[in-house]
Amino acid sequence: MVNDNIRARELRLISATGDQLGVKTKAEALELAEKSNLDVVLVSPNAKPPVARIMDYGKYRFEMQKKDREARKKQKIVNVKEVRVSPTIGQNDFDFKLKNAVKFLEKGDKVKVSIRFKGRAITHKEIGKEVLDRMAEATKDIATVTTKPKMDGRSMFLMLDPIKKN
Repeated sequence: MVNDNIRARELRLISATGDQLGVKTKAEALELAEKSNLDVVLVSPNAKPPVARIMDYGKYRFEMQKKDREARKKQKIVNVKEVRVSPTIGQNDFDFKLKNAVKFLEKGDKVKVSIRFKGRAITHKEIGKEVLDRMAEATKDIATVTTKPKMDGRSMFLMLDPIKKN
């Protein structure tokens, strides 16, 4: 809230230099701010009385936007890649899927390894769990298991997170 949008009658005022000016009425605060061509900005609206500061609001907003842009530049977007296998997967197919999973993990993405059970294969969930355990074992040096193999409808999945390198 800025200047005339402030609803409180009394404000604990802080000057542009950071000095406490005490409790002032809204009119006095606006008058002080107008003398120095600045704005009255509500800093802590929930305090009793609310705390307001005399500052250049345009400059303040610009600084906050600049901080937000810097924070967005530094954040890392983590993608979740999925590798699908079947419970009766052959060794060569398993190695190919493993190679893809390793490639995703080295790029820094999370990997979801999933098995879709078709037909009566759902009666042998232990076979699917063994395949997922093999995948976890094969990637243990570059990934950690965040979600152990668990069922979700007709699918079983496992989540792998890349190990952070310093």
